[in-house]
Amino acid sequence: MQELKPVSFAEGTAPVGDTAVFEIFIKTTPERLWAAITDPEQRAKYSFGVATTSDWSEGSSYEAGVPGVVDIAAGENLVVDPPRLLVQSFTALWSDDVKAIGATRVTWEIEPVGSSCRLTVIHDQLPEGANAAIYGGWPMILSGLKTLLETGELLDTPGSLQHAQARGPAS
Repeated sequence: MQELKPVSFAEGTAPVGDTAVFEIFIKTTPERLWAAITDPEQRAKYSFGVATTSDWSEGSSYEAGVPGVVDIAAGENLVVDPPRLLVQSFTALWSDDVKAIGATRVTWEIEPVGSSCRLTVIHDQLPEGANAAIYGGWPMILSGLKTLLETGELLDTPGSLQHAQARGPAS
């Protein structure tokens, strides 16, 4: 009998091919959701303690990391259409293994649904057999985003706090 393996994005056993898609509903407005995605201080609260900085104009660059501690990612803002759509190239920087993968793409789609929003994050252009670390953190990031916007509180799972201690206390 064949051993059944659980499907897990974090463990790299989810069948993603070259695309991983994550969808979540959040009770918020498109404007508040956009601000949470693009404001470095808010982003650090739900994204492993990592701030993402940019001027958020089309064609501009962005950097994600904890200054003096770790560089996480860098890339270009390919499409910027607030508060509806953000498409970015994504080059992971936190280890030699992920750097070797090169650039992938992340698309943030925001759609109002009643008094809530559907947020779809599409991480695509992944190479065959991509390291699960490239896309495996999205469920925790999106859960932290939802928690922050709906309750004002921070998710306190160990992974969500990974780099937060290096930044100092969250405000």
